[in-house]
Order: sequence, then C-alpha cells, then structure tokens
Amino acid sequence: MVNAADTPNTTTENTDIPTFALGGDLDVRRVGFGAMRLAAGTFGGPARDPEDGMAVLRRAVELGVNHIDTAGFYGVGEVRANSMIREALTPYQDDLVIATKVGPMVDDSGVPRFEAAPDQLRGLVEAELRALALERLDLVYLRVGGTAGPGGAPVAERFAVLAALQQEGLIRHLGVSNVDLEQFEEARTVAPIAAVQNHFHVQHQVAATLLGRCAELGIAFVPYFPIGGGFQPLDSPGVLKVAARLDATPAQVAQAWLLAISPNMLLIPGTGSLEHLEENVAAGALRLSAEDFADLADDSTRDATAH
Repeated sequence: MVNAADTPNTTTENTDIPTFALGGDLDVRRVGFGAMRLAAGTFGGPARDPEDGMAVLRRAVELGVNHIDTAGFYGVGEVRANSMIREALTPYQDDLVIATKVGPMVDDSGVPRFEAAPDQLRGLVEAELRALALERLDLVYLRVGGTAGPGGAPVAERFAVLAALQQEGLIRHLGVSNVDLEQFEEARTVAPIAAVQNHFHVQHQVAATLLGRCAELGIAFVPYFPIGGGFQPLDSPGVLKVAARLDATPAQVAQAWLLAISPNMLLIPGTGSLEHLEENVAAGALRLSAEDFADLADDSTRDATAH
C-alpha cells in the first residue's frame, strides 16, 4: 500500500502532487480535501468529535493540501465543518484556497433538499464569510438542484447574484455545481467560471462532454464522491490487479486514474480518518502505466457490457 510514510516530506509540502492554476491565478495541488465528512459520516449524523476533524485538517495542510472544499450546510447540530476549519487552520497559510458552495437549503433533518431563492444568496455568502473568518471567499459554487441530478431550471438569475458579490470583492472566483452542459454555458454568459463540481462517470456522456469542455476552456473539474464513483466498483478485477501491482489500495488507484484522464481534474476526497487522509494524499504521487490503463479499460468495457 502506498502511504505518506513511503514518500518524502510527510510533515511538510508533498511536492509529488501535480498542481493546477485554479481561476488562472491560484495554484492548488490536484489532490485536495473535501470537508463534508468532517462533522459526520452522513447528513443527519451522528456527529463526530470535532477534535478528530480538526486533527485531520491540520494533518492535511502538513501533507501539502492547499485546496479545501466546504459548505455551510456540512454539519450536524453545533458541529460544523466551517467552524472546524476556522478553529484548526486560522491564521490561514498564504497559499490555502478554501472553496465553498451556496444554494442548497436544509430541511428539518439537516438534509439539503431545497434551493435558495436569488434574494437569499447574499445572506448565505455572508454567513460563509463569518463562519470561516474571511473577508473574501476564494471560490464560491452555485450548487444547483437539491439532491437531484444535474439539469432543469435556468441558473442565470441566481448566478448573477454571485457575480454581483464578486464585483463587490466578497468572492474571488465563481463556480457551478451539479449542472448540465446547458446550465454551464448559460452561467458562462453571466460571469467567468473557474470550476465545475459535478458527479463524474466516464461512461456518462454528459459528464464526459462537460469535462472535455472544461479542459478546453482551462476550467477546473472537481468530481464529488471521487473514490469509487469515477468508473467502476473498487473491487473490479482490473482495479484489484493494478492495486496489487502498485502496492496501493483500490481507492488510491481510482484517484490516480481520475487525475490521469484530464489535467484539469481536481480531487477533493473527504474523510474523518487520519489514515485514510494520508492514503488519499499519497495517491497524488501514483503514476499509472500503459499496462495499468489497459487493465482498467478492460474493467470499463466489462462494466458497460454488464449494463
């Protein structure tokens, strides 16, 4: 298994992880950290011990992670991801990029099932600034569609609210999340987009087309639920074969594959475990060979045939 102890600089920056210029001016390592699981394993709880989450955050930064993805609706009760980020990492290091998202509104169980109206978005952005103790947010996504998949309602009116806040200096870069190609292009008529955060599966034509369009434009593509969601189950024969060959975990192989298929792919695997954090960061240093890709391609063909 590849782990951080097997690579140099385990307590400082991991220079083996490739970088990407987010928005053209923020150099982030392509393996970041997603904060969704800091407060709880699932929406609704039970809540984790905040001290554990803060230990994970501090270790992530030690390992060279400088891209953290969060949201105000990540949390259970008083245990909130944004509060842990603020307490664990302030004063923030100069190169740390914190991305957040607004749009979803939670129901009584804490699940983000509803969407904010345009006149509610400013309040959500201001709440993010307060919770994170920031004067300007590096990247704010408009998250569209509640718990449903991409597609549906127009986004221009709501995206224009965020664009106005960007002009005021409250936001540095804008992104969109859970969108289809039509919504993506609609948002681009309002303001420049620095990143798209969507589910990704190589066999889904819409996802593959959107990834390619983002690569063409120099826009980051950030898949949520990246481990195991990219192309096939982690126990697929090819994944297991490649993992054994590289002395890596199947999850590390899945992440290495995602990084390899497009240079604008940024990963934000989330965890509440120090061990899994170190495995995820170490995956950024894996390099897949032609033989590895052939084995993984066999898996993809097999999976497509099965469906």
